[in-house]
Amino acid sequence: MFLARIDGTITSTRKHENLEGCRLLIGQRLEGDGRPSGEPLIILDWLGARRHNIVIVSTDGDIARQRLGKTTPARLAVVGIVDAPEGVA
Repeated sequence: MFLARIDGTITSTRKHENLEGCRLLIGQRLEGDGRPSGEPLIILDWLGARRHNIVIVSTDGDIARQRLGKTTPARLAVVGIVDAPEGVA
């Protein structure tokens, strides 16, 4: 798991059948001090995260597979929205 800042959404004209109805977000992984780390990521969301939210992202594909089916081709999923992170801007 890690924290990420949501930077936007992805609109797709076609996607895997298991991802129909699931929102795809662009997120930036954050270090403990709030600095961005690495490349932007595509993250599944069914909790309603918005742009600039800080979210908890699970790297365990089991959560996505349980929710969307065993053949889901994704593993990063929002599992929580942080209200007021300490030290993360």
